[in-house]
Amino acid sequence: MHILDIAENSIAAGAQSVHITVEESVPDNRVRIVVQDDGEGMDEETLAHITDPFVTSRSTRAVGLGIPFLQAAAEECNGGLRITSAPGKGTRLEAGFERNHIDRMPMGDLAGTMLTLVTGFPETHWVFHYQINGEAFTFDDEPIKEVLKGVPLVEPTVLRFIREMLQDGIESVQRASAE
Repeated sequence: MHILDIAENSIAAGAQSVHITVEESVPDNRVRIVVQDDGEGMDEETLAHITDPFVTSRSTRAVGLGIPFLQAAAEECNGGLRITSAPGKGTRLEAGFERNHIDRMPMGDLAGTMLTLVTGFPETHWVFHYQINGEAFTFDDEPIKEVLKGVPLVEPTVLRFIREMLQDGIESVQRASAE
């Protein structure tokens, strides 16, 4: 849910391209999540208050809890949150967690999360990189969109293809890292 929330923040900031990285290191006992976009970015004043739940750019409500919740989750798991941004340059959010910390939430359905983003925001360029102990899988939606030439991503056969590609890639990394 954190990845989905942060990626939606990127879309709200006008990002045309969003790169999502999830890296796990068993030897280092670390999990790192990075979301980087080319959106409008933030000035220093906004960036300084971004973890305040009562600071939000949303007009539908007066609180923004996504980033503060992510920060709290990371810090509770002996990790932290770092955000860098500049107006006109985009934003980079990095959250780190102790991998085997008892309070770290499970990773969840990464394939489903990416499928939701790719089909929900088809005009955005999505790149997803998943890595465990050096074994890696990268999904880039641009080649798929080029081949489809306007066929909707929500077409059932296309949805099934993308979901299987994501699931197979993630599972292959998990299998390879376990060997």
